[in-house]
Amino acid sequence: MPSPGGARSGGVPRSKKPQATRAVYTISVAAELSGLGVQTLRLYETRGLLAPARTPGGTRRYSGHDLRRLRRISELIEAGVNLAGVREILVLEARNQRLREENARLRALLQGEGSGPG
Repeated sequence: MPSPGGARSGGVPRSKKPQATRAVYTISVAAELSGLGVQTLRLYETRGLLAPARTPGGTRRYSGHDLRRLRRISELIEAGVNLAGVREILVLEARNQRLREENARLRALLQGEGSGPG
């Protein structure tokens, strides 16, 4: 039975769902959720494919964003891409996303200028 305030038996209020960028998962939980081994996650970090947050004590903490990235890495590896190639693809995808966002920002700016008195 939920306790007052909407908390479940684990003591975490339902309204406090982890955000995509909030690093809350330990390496063992992230490994289980991603279907990968703990050593694989450590390898990906060593190879620069993933950079989980660290607690003050040095424990890795993974976010929802990290889990999505792990799924993307797994997709690329299953497609036959090696780790160096995966790293390059991830860099290019991130750059492409930044350029799309900048393009959208500039288009909005231009549309704003075009709608003024003239």
